[in-house]
Amino acid sequence: MKRLCIFYPPLGRKSGGTEVLLQVAETSQVVGVDTVVGFWEPPDAGLEQELRTRMLPWCLCPHLELGPEDIWLVPDGWVNALSLGVTAKARTFLYCQNWAYLFDGLPEGVRWHDLPVEFVAVSHPVALFMEKVLGIRPAIVRPFIDTTLFYPSAVWKAGTLQAEPLQAAPVRMAYMPRKNRRLVQQVQRIVRERRPDLFSHIEWLSIQNKERSEVAAMLRTCQIFLAAGFPEGCPLPPLEAMASGCIPIGYTGLGGWDYMRQARSAAVLPPFDLRPVPWSGNGYFYPDGDVLGLAQGVESMAAACMDKEQSRELETIIQAGVATARSYDRSQQEEEVRRWMKEIGWLD
Repeated sequence: MKRLCIFYPPLGRKSGGTEVLLQVAETSQVVGVDTVVGFWEPPDAGLEQELRTRMLPWCLCPHLELGPEDIWLVPDGWVNALSLGVTAKARTFLYCQNWAYLFDGLPEGVRWHDLPVEFVAVSHPVALFMEKVLGIRPAIVRPFIDTTLFYPSAVWKAGTLQAEPLQAAPVRMAYMPRKNRRLVQQVQRIVRERRPDLFSHIEWLSIQNKERSEVAAMLRTCQIFLAAGFPEGCPLPPLEAMASGCIPIGYTGLGGWDYMRQARSAAVLPPFDLRPVPWSGNGYFYPDGDVLGLAQGVESMAAACMDKEQSRELETIIQAGVATARSYDRSQQEEEVRRWMKEIGWLD
């Protein structure tokens, strides 16, 4: 019997990447593929309960009994886990969730071309990167945003944001310090040094190590999301922030260009053609690593949130962000998983 077996890495904590693995497991079952999640070691009680709630079967990797009719899907950075599929002659795929981790764990002197491994990418920029590096264009399976969890506050009525919350002080700015913590600290120090009057009106809110429901509730109270991640494959926190009615400002990490679109002219753009999308400018984005430019952007953004005359422009950006996030829904991932399965001959 054909199965999609997905490797869940032993990280000790959930991450955006592992959440996407569970999403893909759920979606593959929806499209009619028998699916199981494989663990090196038993999941903790909380994760085991989540697997049960999401009706995802799992077992330890030694008990999977992989065979030639199976697919073995492994996220980047866990090259050793690929050997389980290769040894069993299963159809083995690397799921590249971040272009910068494509070679993580691959022994020196070993090329991907030397291994019986196929590829899936998490976004358009990652797929383009892999095409340039490997000479192949992988299938794309993007994450989806749970809009029952991440959604704008009640001030949204009939798709129109009421302007009042944008003039509220302090300005609430969420951020994820897990990546580039020191960069965030630099931005904070620069703003404090340059504009102490403005800095005193900014409330900085870390979303790290919080439950997703807590993060969602926090984002609904914020006007801005500081995106400091680099590198990125298809960054989830800025997309979740868009879904919650925040305006992202910061870096794309390259992979963010899958959905990030500039809300200003003469701004930085990626070194490739952007894919066509139905939404327009949904944030303010700076060259990766441009700390001073980002700090100045934070100052301008915070000031704009307290300026009634700029509320209409900000509303337009917020609406574009919400539309962006809503397009990353379950149906999109179902379509992409189904397309991938058809390409490899698993679905008609």
